[in-house]
Amino acid sequence: MAENPILWSPGKDRAEKSAMYRFMKAQGCDDFESLHQWSLTNTPDFWQALCDFAGVDFAKEASSVVDQPGDITTARWFEGARLSFPAHILRHSGARAAIVFRGESGVRREVSFDDLNLQVAAVAAGLKAAGVKKGDRVAAFLPNCPEAIIAMLGATSIGAIWSSCSPDFGINGVVDRFGQIKPKVLFCADGYFYNGKRIESLSAVGGVLDKISSIEHAVVVPFTGEAVSLDDVRAGVHWQDFAQSGHTLECVPVEFNHPLYIMYSSGTTGAPKCIVHGTGGTLVQHMKEHLLHCDIGPDDRVFYFTTCGWMMWNWLVSALTVGATIVLYDGSPFYEEGRALWRMAQEEKLTVFGTSAKFIAALEKNGVRPGDEFDLSSIKTIFSTGSVLAPESFDYVYEAIAADVQLASISGGTDIISCFAGGNPLLPVRRGELQCLALAMQVEVFNDDGEAVIGENGELVCSNAFPSMPVCFWNDPGNKQYHAAYFERFPGVWAQGDYAQVTVNGGMVIYGRSDAVLNPGGVRIGTAEIYRQVERLDEVLESIAIGQDWEDDVRVILFVIMRDDSPLDDEVRAKICRVIRENTTPRHVPSKIVAVPEIPRTISGKIVELAVRNVVHGRPVNNVDALANPGALAHFKNIAELEAE
Repeated sequence: MAENPILWSPGKDRAEKSAMYRFMKAQGCDDFESLHQWSLTNTPDFWQALCDFAGVDFAKEASSVVDQPGDITTARWFEGARLSFPAHILRHSGARAAIVFRGESGVRREVSFDDLNLQVAAVAAGLKAAGVKKGDRVAAFLPNCPEAIIAMLGATSIGAIWSSCSPDFGINGVVDRFGQIKPKVLFCADGYFYNGKRIESLSAVGGVLDKISSIEHAVVVPFTGEAVSLDDVRAGVHWQDFAQSGHTLECVPVEFNHPLYIMYSSGTTGAPKCIVHGTGGTLVQHMKEHLLHCDIGPDDRVFYFTTCGWMMWNWLVSALTVGATIVLYDGSPFYEEGRALWRMAQEEKLTVFGTSAKFIAALEKNGVRPGDEFDLSSIKTIFSTGSVLAPESFDYVYEAIAADVQLASISGGTDIISCFAGGNPLLPVRRGELQCLALAMQVEVFNDDGEAVIGENGELVCSNAFPSMPVCFWNDPGNKQYHAAYFERFPGVWAQGDYAQVTVNGGMVIYGRSDAVLNPGGVRIGTAEIYRQVERLDEVLESIAIGQDWEDDVRVILFVIMRDDSPLDDEVRAKICRVIRENTTPRHVPSKIVAVPEIPRTISGKIVELAVRNVVHGRPVNNVDALANPGALAHFKNIAELEAE
């Protein structure tokens, strides 16, 4: 594979002012390649140097950085250390904004670092009075509002474990998650706003409380500004009554691996797995990413479009540890035809703008050119994740949003609460490519024989231990589910489940989930390769492809959403097949192309090829409550009865 063309490069001044540059020079390295190699061959030294550079405050020092008696599953990080995650956020002070909240309804609120400290102290006191202690679970069913962060910091300051869902989860989706971890306190809201509508939440809260008996207190945030009655909310208490001012905060240091967050797999193939992430691992991994890979510091104003049900919320909150101001938005990203977020970027003078690949692709499809309408000169970096960012979307960003901006496509997951590959302030941006592999993580691509390959497609793996590997799965005796999830394919090596390629210049290209890879005639094809071509066509808004078992082989079925309900006729089908054949291979060309009105996706917005594949084959979808639009599955029934064209 030839090198992808360079679309942007950092100027010498910008590069040499970056934290990555300072850290690199402090380790005696002259370029990122040598720093990356040093971080792999001297991993304990790297993590110690990172802790020193980032100012990680250990209440008790570790006896060793890492102890690994066997394969990477046996690694134990910073044994004996004690530290507090929220203390690293709340060590920042002053009237400067810590959190800026922007609501779709037009509401704007600001919380300074000093105010944040006082409000966290109030919540911590309320939780203590409610009997919450170290190791108890505290859950949230909240919009992306300051109270969610305040409650999380209050809970974790006393050693409780935090878990959250967004309010668009259905009752069963919430119970499938929180019901497994048995929280003692639930933070919730009276409602939220989405696409111009107020959506009431308390009836769903009541349903959750009916099914999870462990919840002793339901703390209601008055998010929509309307009068809230708690008559139908068991154990309900108003936020202002629960979190009363006048308290001094004391952050309790905990063990390095003490659980900080419980997060969840998508749950589209069964009950969601409860992924437990540790305090220290989350902190040091996020500080590595924010300081070095993202070049975020106290002068930055950082936004990422997310909800409290996606790991990017946890990732965004960690930007507070380096003293940055974070900007929250709650509502539809497509409000005002997708312009609301860019208007906010202009008004808040954002320096870091994070979104999904699908949002960028949708803007391009709709002809929105934010750079022509808004002053986006403050933005230095645009991040994209959630799915593959197509090469054409790289072109669109530089043509229609900003010419002088670092576009960093990043990839990791809830599984590691961080990234395997992502941005780098020292390196150029190449079209369609993630800039670099993460420091101190032996990220590779394995072929089917378990051999590391460059310039070839295969399984994304990590061959060495890293601090943000999950502590465990909740209720998983003997770590059987945990090992099955990541270590069965290549024993002793983390397999992420992504189909990818390490490029000749040290970057990465992602082709989609490996469990959704198509296999016609025994040739493996990443679904993103097809989506990239199909969604270039003006007639097609979005697509999803699956492999259907057919006549002792696999045939590719492509489903498309047509623009403005325009017909999918033979001419359009031929055009789709032609553009795929000309830009990929004949193997990529679908045997069947079917129009559907919508595509099923998770609540965090990811399309679900596996669920569609199960429906097409007449197999059950085990957990439709994990989907934002489960009714969409009906459009894919009876496809198996169609004959090949």
